[in-house]
Amino acid sequence: MKKKISIQNIAFLLAAMFFVADRFLKSRAIGGSWEMPINLLGSWLQFDFTPNYYIAFSLPLGGKLLLILTGVIILVIFFYTFYLLLAKKLKISLFLPLTILLLGAISNFIDRTQYGYVIDYLSCRYFTVFNLADVLIVAVVAWLLIKMLKNNKK
Repeated sequence: MKKKISIQNIAFLLAAMFFVADRFLKSRAIGGSWEMPINLLGSWLQFDFTPNYYIAFSLPLGGKLLLILTGVIILVIFFYTFYLLLAKKLKISLFLPLTILLLGAISNFIDRTQYGYVIDYLSCRYFTVFNLADVLIVAVVAWLLIKMLKNNKK
């Protein structure tokens, strides 16, 4: 009997691959095993290690307060997802983005607890420095906002 491959399974697999790739690239960035910066798209996008001691977009919130805040947010999202799962109220359309969000947040949280900062390694000229975990987080938040706006129009 063949199992059907669903879009959700593919999306979850891609998210897991992003998580593993993010952890690998962070280890390469902090390990200094490559001469940096490495031009990915000329000088517009470079692979270059930058420690980020603050919250998203380097907004000045850091230290133990940020560590506690991000830990609490991760736990709340995890237990909320688990509660919905147990109550059989969790639809795949919400489970998948929450799981992706958790994977991105956990990857950055690992950095923050291990090093005291998040390892950013993609430098976008005139914009910011970020990592794949940030991409996962921003993509899910944008997707959830778009979904909420569409639902409010109905």
